[in-house]
Amino acid sequence: MNLDKAYNLLSEKLISWFDSIIKLLPNLALAAIVIVLGIFISKLLRRYSLRMIRRFSKLETINKLFASFMFIIGIGITLFTALDILNLDKAVTTALTGAGILGLALAFAFQDIAANFMSGIFMSFRHPFNGGDLVIINDKMGQIEAINLRDTTIITLQGQKVIIPNKQVFQNTIENYTTTGNRRLDFSIGVSYGDDLEQVKTITINAVESLSFRDLTKKVSLVYDGFGDSSINFMIRIWLSSTEQSIYMEARSEAIMMIKKAYDNNNITIPFPIRTLDFGIKGGQNLSEMKLNLLNKKD
Repeated sequence: MNLDKAYNLLSEKLISWFDSIIKLLPNLALAAIVIVLGIFISKLLRRYSLRMIRRFSKLETINKLFASFMFIIGIGITLFTALDILNLDKAVTTALTGAGILGLALAFAFQDIAANFMSGIFMSFRHPFNGGDLVIINDKMGQIEAINLRDTTIITLQGQKVIIPNKQVFQNTIENYTTTGNRRLDFSIGVSYGDDLEQVKTITINAVESLSFRDLTKKVSLVYDGFGDSSINFMIRIWLSSTEQSIYMEARSEAIMMIKKAYDNNNITIPFPIRTLDFGIKGGQNLSEMKLNLLNKKD
C-alpha cells in the first residue's frame, strides 16, 4: 500500500513536471532564439565599438577593453531578456544584487588599483603624449616607452627605466617637448660694461645664424635684461627644428663655441666677476692712497 502510494505521488509529480515542460517549450524556443540573436548582435556591437573607439583612443588595450565591455553589456541584456521570457528574472536579480555588494567591497579594497586603471582610461582619450615623446613627469625627464592601463613607463636620459602609476601621471603636470615639433635654446650671457651693446647684439645673432638644426622660419631673439655686478646681461633665444634631446645638447654646445669664437675675433669681453676693495676705517679709500697715508705718517 505504501509502495503504491509512493508510486502514485512520484507519477503525479513527473507528469506535472512534464506538463510544465510542455507548456514551457514555446518559451524555451523563444528564449533560445533570443540568445542566438543576442550573441550575434553582441559580436557586431563589439566589432563596431572597436572601430569607433579607435578614432578617439590610440591605446589598443583600452580599445579592446571598451569593445569587450560593450559585448558584455549586449550579452547581459540578452540573458535578462531570455530569463524574463522564462519567468526567472527575479532570481537572477537577487543574485546580481549580492554580486553588486561584493563588487563594492572589492572596489574599496582595491581603490588605488582602480584609480590607476580609471586614470589610464581617461589618459587614453586625452592623448597627453604618445610613445617616444620626450616628457617631464614628476620631475622625471625621459622618453615614453610604454603606456599601460595601470602605469606609464619612461626611459630617462641617463638610461633608467621609471614606472609611474597612472594616477600620478593624470593628477600632475606633464611637460611634453615633442608635440610642437620645435624646441628653444635659451642662453644667459654677460658682456663687459665697456663693450658696444649694438655691436654685441649684431655679432651674437650673426654668430648663431648658421647653427645646425636651427628653425629658419623663426628669428633669433636677443634681449638685454639686467645690469650685473661686472657685466651687462642678456638672453638669447634660438628655436630648433627638432625636439630630440641629443640634438638639443649638440646644438647648445655648438652655439656656445660659435659665440665664444665670434667674441674673440671682435674683442668682446665676457668678464670675470670683479670686486672692488675699499680700505680705511670709513671706507672709500684705494690701496694706493693707503700707502701714501702711511708714508706721510712716518715723515
